[in-house]
Amino acid sequence: MPNIIGKRKLFLSISGALIALSLLSLAVFGLKSGIDFSAGSLLTVAFDTTPSLADLKSELGALGYGNAIVQETGSEDFIIRLGVLSDAEKNTLEDGLEAAFGPLTERGFETVDPIIASQTSRTAMIAVGLASIGILAYLTYAFRRMPKPLHYGVGAVAAVLHDVLAVLGIFAALAALLGLEINLVFIIGILAVIGYSVNNTVVVYDRIRENTLRGGGSFESIVNRSVVETFIRSLNTSFTTIIVVLALMLFVGATIKNLALVMFIGIVVGTYDSLFVAPAILVIWDNYDKSRLAPRASRAGA
Repeated sequence: MPNIIGKRKLFLSISGALIALSLLSLAVFGLKSGIDFSAGSLLTVAFDTTPSLADLKSELGALGYGNAIVQETGSEDFIIRLGVLSDAEKNTLEDGLEAAFGPLTERGFETVDPIIASQTSRTAMIAVGLASIGILAYLTYAFRRMPKPLHYGVGAVAAVLHDVLAVLGIFAALAALLGLEINLVFIIGILAVIGYSVNNTVVVYDRIRENTLRGGGSFESIVNRSVVETFIRSLNTSFTTIIVVLALMLFVGATIKNLALVMFIGIVVGTYDSLFVAPAILVIWDNYDKSRLAPRASRAGA
């Protein structure tokens, strides 16, 4: 039987390096807030004769909107992110674009003011925080019949934080290259990653519980056997989910690109984490408790 848990130092070192690189990526690239988290207007237009992205950006600069962010969609529409626009300013902008590129069709227009953007940011952080607290409380209760139920709750939350940090760091680097912004769809993706990560971790933890109740060997050997037994199941589940996510990335428009990208990263990182990191946390914590209690037992025996 493969000794996966015996190589836990290697796997934890890889995770540590990934987290360090993610934090570095966040520090260097940061996450650019979309319209949901910062005030601004989002204008979606389509032209009868589609201009190039470079020409459209150049014309926006000539019209006084040099800081506008322009993104193409799969249907040859353009999503233009600007500061807050009044209806009159929007009409003037559209007239200028029509004069340069010919007739256009407005596909959509939305504006978010600073107060709503601030409330959205706060609500998103609260949602992630409550999700983590709920996971800790539920798993501690679900594994209450185990010798150390809190270990399972803390281990799952640590795995979730590992996944979220890794996703944020990788997304920050890719977003800098692809010109992506975070929005509410991005937050939905993060919450989906949290749910997926917890689901995979619980599958492994549940097998550990079953094997522990049966007995037969040290806790480390039980954990290793449980990981081996759930290994193929976890890979198959992740692979089939990735196929769906790849379909979304390739064939669906830019509106859910953030969701698909976040989920793709999260599934890969979450699968690694649930198999190699979350179980290792249980073993390391259990070994620490035993080493801490051993001197007391020896003194009591003396």
